[in-house]
Amino acid sequence: MGKTKNRWLIAASAVGIHISIGSVYAWSVYTKPLIAKFGWDLADTQFTFSLAIFFLGISAAFLGHYLEKKGPKKSGLLAALFFGVGIAGSGLAIYLESIYLLYLFYGVFGGIGLGLGYITPVSTLVKWFPDKRGLATGLAIMGFGFAALISSPVIVYLIAAVGIANTFFIMGSAYFIIIFASSLYLAPPPKGWAPQGFHATDTSGKKKVSQDLSQLTANEAVKTKRFWYLWLMLFINISCGIAIISVASPMAQEYAGMTVVAAATMVGIMGLFNGVGRIGWATFSDVIGRPAMYTIFFAIQVVAFFLLPTVGNAILFQALIFVILSCYGGGFATIPAYIGDVFGTKQLGAIHGYMLTAWAAAGMAGPLFAAWTRSFSSNYNVTLYFFAGLLVIALLFSFLIRRDIKNLRKGTSGKMGEPEPLAPALEPVKN
Repeated sequence: MGKTKNRWLIAASAVGIHISIGSVYAWSVYTKPLIAKFGWDLADTQFTFSLAIFFLGISAAFLGHYLEKKGPKKSGLLAALFFGVGIAGSGLAIYLESIYLLYLFYGVFGGIGLGLGYITPVSTLVKWFPDKRGLATGLAIMGFGFAALISSPVIVYLIAAVGIANTFFIMGSAYFIIIFASSLYLAPPPKGWAPQGFHATDTSGKKKVSQDLSQLTANEAVKTKRFWYLWLMLFINISCGIAIISVASPMAQEYAGMTVVAAATMVGIMGLFNGVGRIGWATFSDVIGRPAMYTIFFAIQVVAFFLLPTVGNAILFQALIFVILSCYGGGFATIPAYIGDVFGTKQLGAIHGYMLTAWAAAGMAGPLFAAWTRSFSSNYNVTLYFFAGLLVIALLFSFLIRRDIKNLRKGTSGKMGEPEPLAPALEPVKN
């Protein structure tokens, strides 16, 4: 028997991958230099980022099965190739002064690397941490949220020192090396493996360890109501968060009377709360459970969105924004553990990939919703109330999925139109 790998080093490898691919959130750092150098429109330049997020969701959906068949190591190495070539190839696009090549390399190739790199370590962590799923996935996805804080100043320095094209070459090479090296340590746990004391705790009566509700394939999971409840909840959570991110600065100036500089500072701090929310809320979900956590996300945000149009105090306004961003990040970090709880780990990577199509859709819909509702009035009131209404719907879905889970544990509901009895081996542990 080979030596069992250290699960905390698996977690460190996952953080390395996510800190690299999460640099996509630093795209705005490139925007002004590109416009100044080539005279491209802001909308055309920003489309590069939207395209990358779109291909993140699409590639995660289509390549999830590749992850399940080939394993996390090969999947991670392929992500390193796509993302490294995507970023470094963007340097070639700049050198040739072609925005369409930029779309191809950064948007398509980089986006594919994003999607595969996102799901690969997360699905592996869920299997290594049956006792701390929220904490483990929160650690990795926190890296994604914090990545821009690390990469942004490096990119700014490099653009000033060596130019935009060379910056892409250098960053692409660095990302490739980090993702490649991190992927080499990734592996699923041995069959039947469990952390020390896990089963003992399970049967001692001191602590009840919740077992997975079922063990479904990806194709079976998408036929359940639970999958679509989760998809819609994630879609709404991301849409509302991205909408706030896209209009936070002008809203702060309009409602709270903040200066341009103060609003820009607030936007920077938003990234911090986005990252902290990922690890904080995900870890808390280990205590209260994922269904309750999502209900709390939406209940908090409904109140926050309804209050924002009425708040003129800058400190209170920022506090509400930061809470919303923490829930936005927490939703990302908690969803992989939620998937594991509800559908099991049989094909978790593929199911997570399907679920991330909600991100691709929300990345397009959120800003469009915000712009559309803003066109109806001279302020953001309609926009905020519109998203508050969406969050009420998400809150309803959070209760519907909890009812469905409760019924499934009783063996009375499941797939759309037919019962899905709980397998005897998966019955809840009785203390």
